Amino acid sequence: MFSTMQDVPLTVARILEHGSTIHGRATVTTWTEQGPSVRTFAEIGARAAQLAHAIRDELGMTRDSVLATLMWNNADHLEAYLAVPAMGSVLHTLNLRLPAAQLAFIINHAADHAIIVSGSVLPMLAGVLPQLAPTLRHIVVSGEGDRTLLAGFAGTVHDYEELIAGRPTTFPWEREIDERRPAMICYTSGTTGDPKGVVYSHRSIYLHCLQVNSAATFALTPQDTALPVVPMFHVGAWGVPHAAFMSGSNLLMPDRFLQPQPLATMIDLVRPTVSAAVPTIWNGLLDELDHPTARETPYDTSSLRMVVIGGSACPPALMRGFEERHGIKVVHAWGMTETSPLGTFALPPAGLSEQEEWRYRITQGVFPASVEARLSGPDGERMPHDGVSAGELEVRGPWIAGAYYGGAGQEPERPEDKFTEDGWLRTGDVGTITPDGFLTLTDRAKDVIKSGGEWISSVELENHLMAHPQVAEAAVVAVPDQKWGERPLATVVLRPGATVDLAALRAFLAERVASWQLPERWALVEAVPKTSVGKFDKKVIRAAYAADELAVTVLGK
Repeated sequence: MFSTMQDVPLTVARILEHGSTIHGRATVTTWTEQGPSVRTFAEIGARAAQLAHAIRDELGMTRDSVLATLMWNNADHLEAYLAVPAMGSVLHTLNLRLPAAQLAFIINHAADHAIIVSGSVLPMLAGVLPQLAPTLRHIVVSGEGDRTLLAGFAGTVHDYEELIAGRPTTFPWEREIDERRPAMICYTSGTTGDPKGVVYSHRSIYLHCLQVNSAATFALTPQDTALPVVPMFHVGAWGVPHAAFMSGSNLLMPDRFLQPQPLATMIDLVRPTVSAAVPTIWNGLLDELDHPTARETPYDTSSLRMVVIGGSACPPALMRGFEERHGIKVVHAWGMTETSPLGTFALPPAGLSEQEEWRYRITQGVFPASVEARLSGPDGERMPHDGVSAGELEVRGPWIAGAYYGGAGQEPERPEDKFTEDGWLRTGDVGTITPDGFLTLTDRAKDVIKSGGEWISSVELENHLMAHPQVAEAAVVAVPDQKWGERPLATVVLRPGATVDLAALRAFLAERVASWQLPERWALVEAVPKTSVGKFDKKVIRAAYAADELAVTVLGK
């Protein structure tokens, strides 16, 4: 017997056509220095067609060409997000927070044919031009910027608006393209070694959109306005832009205005219902909501029904602060570049008490049906999903990477430390899984503290420290210890005006963890170093300690 169902390709072109017609009245609001600027989905679709004509006819791109974007979250970026894959080419989102050497590496590795760049980041692009291969032929500048910085570029420089002006507002989109063809490439943040390229297919993006829009996760509908604070260069802004175009949810794009005050202002004025970002963004926003810096009246954030936090573990104190003081529900999620990124989502089961709900909400969440998970022990043995036994998380599914991009004309790369022999992705995260599928991460495999044969979770210590009302941020790392092999070092950022001292913080922590887990080494720092995507950069802390660059206080030893 054979299926009688039609075999229709799942492509980005179908998302674009659906959003720009059925949901043509939905809006994309981009925040600017002058306030909000609005385009409808229908206008986005028409301008995407004009861009596609320009890319094909003026830039000479073909189906296999790669076009990169070095841009903030705005309407122009969304047009490229849709147009490039829908015309059959490949979109490459460039992380504008990468060091120059890594930025040049990924442009060359992906063999980018053209780059669309926000005018405000032209100095960054200009700084890497001497390192770029001749495969880069065109630079398109979106918005205002000093174009003289590109004077040394051997190719052609274009203005975005001039490039698309007067071109047809319809395009023969590649609706019937093989859904397994590449649509988008995103590189990992390269915390160790060179960044690795993850190539998303049309199929994986389409299926991921369905999950983002499902009631079990973001549940985007035409009644919503989504605010993706997470950058569009970072794992497709967690799939929100494409998913919004599929569902008809309005979009609020913050552009480069990611500081607490403008974020709070745009929430107050534009009234988004759903938002997503990493914990460091929300930590600053909570301070602004608690203590507005430039206004006497509180911000109105009542429109937000849900804020999704991922990228790294969210301190429970931050979640409670939003809910108890501002009525904003914070939902935990987990994912990574290799998982598109949606891997888990922490909506608790129904019928629980408030206390029981919180036990589920502080986990990373439950795996959707399309994502399989297992835990691998130190010797490769399978660990039970009993909520107690810890192991390295391995996953597989239709939007999970099975290899890294090897470069133009090269075979995909499957390093043993990232992919198992039977094809599962090794995430590098250590945690437990309950019998009903809820994941709790206790650490990164490289960050777990191995002290005297026992594991200490740096994440648990950080969460407890950040629950202290006078602590803004805290990062804990393993440092060498002659007796125990490794011991935790706690680095702490205090809030302005804080009066607590390190001894008091250690006493606070002693009430919450076993005595053998208490750090002896402590350091006050002005800021915790961050990676290009806003996560704690613990290798920088470890290096500073090794170089004796931290003012370390020893307590209780």
